[in-house]
Amino acid sequence: MKKILFPLALIISLTTSTAYSQGFKFGIKAGTDIKKLSGKSFDDQFSYGFHVGAFTEIGITQKFGIQPEVYFSQVNVDTASNFSSIHLTQISKVQLKYINIPILLSFKPNKFVALQAGPQYGILIDNSKNLFQNGKDAFKAGDFSMVAGLQLNFSKVRLYGRYGIGLSNLNDIDKQDKWKSQTVQLGLGIAF
Repeated sequence: MKKILFPLALIISLTTSTAYSQGFKFGIKAGTDIKKLSGKSFDDQFSYGFHVGAFTEIGITQKFGIQPEVYFSQVNVDTASNFSSIHLTQISKVQLKYINIPILLSFKPNKFVALQAGPQYGILIDNSKNLFQNGKDAFKAGDFSMVAGLQLNFSKVRLYGRYGIGLSNLNDIDKQDKWKSQTVQLGLGIAF
């Protein structure tokens, strides 16, 4: 046990001291989500929604850093005209609410531009359950995706655009049709 704890403590202390020496910032963010679900059950078009949340910038070196985030997003997606014949349910719109947790690697070629990429996990929120119950169901009702984008840094203001491609099948009704998400995200953040 000591053989595992000592190297782990050493790595954590080195990472923490490096992060504080290179910079640590906290901020809030908000913007629009433009989302599309692929599959026969949905219209082949993008729908609009919003997101709001918080982020942390942790500098590792002058050029590299990590940006973990937590944010809420909501979007209404139109179903296809044949949705009711496939799933025996009369629904014209589906409202998707997620708590998203991306962990992005940032590469900063200069102080104004950051190229970002990394994994993101989204927990589908059910209004009839509390946050703890939703978290327990995350592996049944979650969306794992990869995200990449560009962030422009102007003093404390962050302007960003990202593209996310879903890797998980979101269809929990049957196995007839695979539903995958695509998201374009545009937003504004403020770092403190």
